[in-house]
Amino acid sequence: MIVRKIGILGGTFDPPHIGHLLIAQEVLEQCKLDEIWFMPANIPPHKKTNDVSSVDDRIEMVTKAIDGADQFVVSTIELERTGPSYTVDTLKELKMKLPDVDFYFIIGGDMIEQLHTWERIDELFEYVTFVGLGRPGYSETSTYEEKMVLLTIPQVDISSSSIRDRIKEGRSIRYFVPESVRHFIEERELYGTNASVRNR
Repeated sequence: MIVRKIGILGGTFDPPHIGHLLIAQEVLEQCKLDEIWFMPANIPPHKKTNDVSSVDDRIEMVTKAIDGADQFVVSTIELERTGPSYTVDTLKELKMKLPDVDFYFIIGGDMIEQLHTWERIDELFEYVTFVGLGRPGYSETSTYEEKMVLLTIPQVDISSSSIRDRIKEGRSIRYFVPESVRHFIEERELYGTNASVRNR
């Protein structure tokens, strides 16, 4: 018997930004979920670089970003394993631990058309329902679209990489991330932050 419905938003969250929070809130409401778990990845299989901030810094930034949102939770399950963070292994483990939970995995438009490339994708569909979010410039066509929930949500064209670039260029990130995250980035001098960009 399913007693809870939980959405999972995975990613590196390096850093988390307002686009992540908006996605989480929209999916929470539209799918009538009980919680959204923000799940920082260890070594994302789709990333080609290991140039990622420390685990502790990313957990701290996500914790700060969701502070005050009672239905948002940080999950460190993927950070507690070694090696690549394959979603199928994570969801299999979660379903074994929490068989009464119905899991929803949130993916963006760029991932919808690449789902067939995911590790053991057919097995993964046994553990989770995918929630696909439309994104300008990307197709919503997928071999698995009949098994997915497709949502339309407000579009905010912000990415973690664009935020890192802005910092390296000495530009402000105010309003791109929660203020608590911005202050943490400045305090820890992440992404090449220096005093010249503070308090903008």
